[in-house]
Order: sequence, then structure tokens, then C-alpha cells
Amino acid sequence: MQNKIPVTVITGFLGSGKTTLLNRLLADGVKTAVVINEFGATPIDQDLLEEQDIPLTVLSGGCLCCQIKGALSPTLKNLWMAWNNAATKPFERIIIETSGVASPEPILDTLLREPWLSKRYRLQHVIATLAIPQALEQLQRFAEARAQIAWADQLLLTQADLAEAGQTADVYSQLQILAPATPYQLANWQIMNTADILGGAVPSFRRLPTNQPSAEHDFRSVSLYLDHPPIWPKLQDILQDLLHRYAEELVRIKGVVYLPDQEQPLVIHAAGGHLYPSSSLPIRGADDRRSRLVFIIHADIEVFSAALLAAFDGAELNAIRLH
Repeated sequence: MQNKIPVTVITGFLGSGKTTLLNRLLADGVKTAVVINEFGATPIDQDLLEEQDIPLTVLSGGCLCCQIKGALSPTLKNLWMAWNNAATKPFERIIIETSGVASPEPILDTLLREPWLSKRYRLQHVIATLAIPQALEQLQRFAEARAQIAWADQLLLTQADLAEAGQTADVYSQLQILAPATPYQLANWQIMNTADILGGAVPSFRRLPTNQPSAEHDFRSVSLYLDHPPIWPKLQDILQDLLHRYAEELVRIKGVVYLPDQEQPLVIHAAGGHLYPSSSLPIRGADDRRSRLVFIIHADIEVFSAALLAAFDGAELNAIRLH
């Protein structure tokens, strides 16, 4: 066990704070290799990492529970080969951040059942983030959200400051039904460190996944590129309008946007019908200053794409490409 590389899996539904948690863990100074799985053709999350000088692999274009599950095993094998052949070890642990629409079960199946991997890697933690304001609706609507809770060793409850009266207590009650033995805590990103997050006991035994094929889910994504910097008030109005018109279908917006009057790019986040305040990213050498947005929907992709194009054309932000 001591010779195995520890692996932490971060799971949680769209917009629940997985990347924030990942940044908090990377801040502890332990040399870490990161594998990020993003649903959709346009990866965003790697740009949101505060620590960029790390071994980083992005698996995009699907989620590890379905289309690209086969990519995880060779990725982990390549990382181990690099680690084993290096005189100075490039990392001491691996963190896998799953797609927000993925069940972690196939990932755990890969880590625990593949003989080559299980001899070299030790699954240490499975942490699920759960955003309190959207938790009850997500757990009711989406089997993926319930699976994330079911397979977690511990739960981090986020966005308590945005919760309405009674929501936190209602979430606690629901967790007593869905995961009564799983410890949970409120996330306080201002003071939490790795010891606070990973301080719980590591399970001595784990139940093995069923190894059944994953059911196909109904999530779709569309990526939008802006070839010219948008005016922020216009863009904000469009996003707010889309969130209002597609309140049930539009489950996530995220992106990086470059404004004409600002050097630093803005990070865009929306989930649960709420557009969060934007924040700035540091300027990096590889910036191409092309804005990109990813919309994840639970609806007909062609209908939504047409509405998206119409919304941007109407605001005269029409230099776009869709994927």
C-alpha cells in the first residue's frame, strides 16, 4: 500500500464547486497530477486552476461514465510510466475531477478492478460537492447527482450563503435518507485547508461498482466562440434572458470572456438559474483572447442552438461559431 500512488476523486453536479475544491487542495504544496474530465468539446476548467505548473490532462468531449471511459486507463498508465521513470518524482498523488454530469461509478470501477492499475494506485478519497440552493431539485431530477452522493466517502456542502431559509435543513434531511452514513460538512473556502477536507478516516473496505453499462443520459452541450470582445452589459443581459427562458433545461453556463476594456479575462459561471458574479483570471502567456462559453442543457440541442444564435445576433454579437 505504501508504494501505491494515492488517488482522490472529486465528483459533484454541475456548478457545485468542484474546481474551487480542486484549487483548495492544490494549495497545500503537495506535488499533484490532475486529470480533468469535461463534458463538451470546449474545455474551460483547466484555465480556472490557480496552479498551472502541474502535470495536467484534460479529457473532453464526453464524460468518463460513457463516451470516453476508455481514455482514463491509458491516461493513468502514462502518468505512472512518467512517474516511475523519473529520478525526481513529478507528483506524489493524483486528483481526478469528474464531469458534473458523470456518475463516478465507472471511474471507481477502472481504479479498483483493472489489475494493472490497482497494483499501482490506491483510491484514497471520493469527495462529492453539493450546492445547497440547487441540491434538492438536482437530487430529485438527475440519477447522476444521486450516484455522486451514493459513492462519496464524504460530502462538502457549498453555497450555504446563497441558500434560502430552510434549504440547508431540508438538504440535511434528504441526506439522512440518501446517504445516512456518509459524513458531511459545510464548505468554508476562506479557512478550509487540506486537513479539514481530507481529515476523515479513509475507508478500510470499499464496495465494488456493479460493472454494468452506464445508462445514456440526456445532457447535451454547445460551445460558443466570440471572435471579438463582447460588451459586458449586452452579454450579461443575454445570459440572464437565456437562464430565465430555459430555467428547466439550461443547467450550466461556464466560460472565459475577454472584454474590450479589460486586460484580464472574466470567468463566467451560472447554474440553477443563477448567474454568479464574474471574477478575473490572471493573464497567461498562452491567452489567445478569444472568448468561449459552454452551455450544458437537458433538452433538444438544435432548438437551443437556434435560440442561442438568435439571441446573440439580436444583440449584435454575431461573430460566433458553435460546436
